[in-house]
Amino acid sequence: MPASRTLKLAATGTLAGLYSGLFGVGGGTVIVPLLVLWLAYGEREATGTSLAAIAVIAAIATLVQGAYGNVVVSKGLLVGGPAVLGVLAGTWLQQRIRTETIGLLFALLLFAVAIDLIVS
Repeated sequence: MPASRTLKLAATGTLAGLYSGLFGVGGGTVIVPLLVLWLAYGEREATGTSLAAIAVIAAIATLVQGAYGNVVVSKGLLVGGPAVLGVLAGTWLQQRIRTETIGLLFALLLFAVAIDLIVS
């Protein structure tokens, strides 16, 4: 792997970790767009790679947040359990729609979140 590509992946991970620690987001909102735009990943490959990174980020972030007393495990499990069903359904759906549609839906989601943050 060329050094410039390795540096871009490391920068992507650093930004995702920073956003995860600061805002509780980072994987999907930072990694996916940067993998697609900066490293020319396909939508599906970017999503899968992001999910792999999120598993590592979430595990460490949970431990650090737990050290500050910010983790309510029972509520996390209550949210996480149904999320497993959602990820299965979302992955099934992602494999059946055009990649251009995936990109458009993701852009619309980010736009809606940005508007909500500005207005709120």
